[in-house]
Amino acid sequence: MTEHMKGKVIVITGAAGGFGRLVSTKTAAMGAQVVCADVNAAELDITVESIVAQGGAATALVTDVTELTQMQALAGHALDTYGRIDVWINNAGTMPLAFHADHAEAVPAWNRCIDINIKGVMNGIIAAHDPMIEQGRGHIINLSSIYSNFPVVGAGVYGATKAAVNFLSDSLRVESQGKIKVTVVKPTGVPATGLGAGIVNPDAIVGILGQNAPGYMQQMQAHAEGTLSSESADANSIEYYALEPGYLADQIVSVINQPWGVNVSEITVRASGDGYIL
Repeated sequence: MTEHMKGKVIVITGAAGGFGRLVSTKTAAMGAQVVCADVNAAELDITVESIVAQGGAATALVTDVTELTQMQALAGHALDTYGRIDVWINNAGTMPLAFHADHAEAVPAWNRCIDINIKGVMNGIIAAHDPMIEQGRGHIINLSSIYSNFPVVGAGVYGATKAAVNFLSDSLRVESQGKIKVTVVKPTGVPATGLGAGIVNPDAIVGILGQNAPGYMQQMQAHAEGTLSSESADANSIEYYALEPGYLADQIVSVINQPWGVNVSEITVRASGDGYIL
């Protein structure tokens, strides 16, 4: 791989775990200077301490992405610490899958999802925009989802928030061509990130599986029980059924590790044997 990572200043929201922690760690190991943000102060500290212990450069600021003033403070922290912002990754998100009929239970989680998944991305774009324009270049990466590809049952609110991420991203890309690169990342199902902990109704996953639901649910159960076939569990097998988070994080890293004139505007990475139909 060509080397375009070293020295870049990268701001990452949702850095206390999941993709955010992985991308923070991987980019820092390649020489980036990382600014980690999250509302979870304890886990955020663990991310930064791990990077520093490995000889990397990282700093942290507890940040609520739903508050524009806090996101602007995050941008200010990055500028004060490292002097610029090369890459801003809007990674923080929630996934409260539920049917419309679950509204009595789901509304609080849906409202939080709208605030984080839409307002959080919008606030990140606002916070990063002016510094990047002033310094003459920048790269904004927004985490969407394959749920944004088409509306399905069980993901009405979540899918709508991720479709909004697509709209925000593409409008910014067109407006900022030659000034700011914009990338949309659409993760497939990656069970081990912990994002599934926010699901309100587990049955709502059926929308993304369609006719493949029975077989895929059996694989998930077998995985949990330790009885999954070696072919389904092996990333070197064509039957590999579910991505480990590191594989997607590697692709986000590869999007960053490009010349300034090359913009990977959209990326989806899938396990070759997964059951997701979107």
